[in-house]
Amino acid sequence: RMTSAIRHVTIDSADAYAVAVFWSEVLGLPVHEDCKPGDEEALIEGAGLLFVTVPGESRGEMLYRSFGKTSEKIAAIGMGGFHLGKSAVTDAEATRLIHAGIDRGITFMDNCWDYNDGRSELRMGAALAQGGYRDKVFLMSKMDGRTKEEALKQIDQSLLRLRTDRIDLVQHHEILRYDDPDRVFAEGGAMEGFLEARKQGKLRFIGFTGHNDPRIHLQMLEVAAERGFHFDSVQMPVNVMDAHFRSFSHLVLPYLVQNGIAPLAMKTFGDGVILKAEAPIKPIEYLHFSLNLPVSVVITGIQNQRDLDQAFEAVKTFKPMDK
Repeated sequence: RMTSAIRHVTIDSADAYAVAVFWSEVLGLPVHEDCKPGDEEALIEGAGLLFVTVPGESRGEMLYRSFGKTSEKIAAIGMGGFHLGKSAVTDAEATRLIHAGIDRGITFMDNCWDYNDGRSELRMGAALAQGGYRDKVFLMSKMDGRTKEEALKQIDQSLLRLRTDRIDLVQHHEILRYDDPDRVFAEGGAMEGFLEARKQGKLRFIGFTGHNDPRIHLQMLEVAAERGFHFDSVQMPVNVMDAHFRSFSHLVLPYLVQNGIAPLAMKTFGDGVILKAEAPIKPIEYLHFSLNLPVSVVITGIQNQRDLDQAFEAVKTFKPMDK
């Protein structure tokens, strides 16, 4: 449901009315009725955030949500792979954290072909190879390659590092430039490699990620739709600051929900930058904000026991908010 957490966007320019008209057409929102040509400030009304009304399916210490329109259920908290590959974390500690997280209910494992020069995938693969843990998780990794050849090569490398014969979700990583969608979908592009790998049983679902601009996400989705392709997931920054500027939550999330594409939330703490601002907000409250949006999973970095306990405490104390 639509809840007006943010009622308007304020535009300040020499001819704010003209700017407001332009963005109202882009966003599909009405210009405030009191605005007129020549105004130095104008408002676009109706901008709101989509909030959940049900937190998810509760089992043990974890909540579980649907993965888009598929029949898959995944943990609402995902374990970020980048932090597990840091030099400050030992191999043994990474294994312990992965096992402890899974034992307590985390099923979504995030990773990437390029994280820490492959160390993140190697550590996760070693941990999942023990005690049947691989079959208890929904494993995701991302590929940087933009050609079919590069994509297939990276997928095979990730399979070896992760010690598995299949990756549940593989995503085109860092769609950051306006020409990236065309490169991915071009003849001989990375999407051909992904589709071939899926046909071979090396992956199950396909998505993409990006960090910078929601408009590029929308272009990727538009290019896919033009070619009759349906993404299973889209990963993007979701945090309290995102809502105020070039917002993925405002511009991309509604499209994903409407089209049954699983939204994967990342950067809840803005890569740590938001925490350094020393705002009077607790880390758990930042996690609550992201969980309050209709995302399938909130991926968070976990590199010590404090981070792990904090993630589960956020789930335990989460209650849907309407504003």
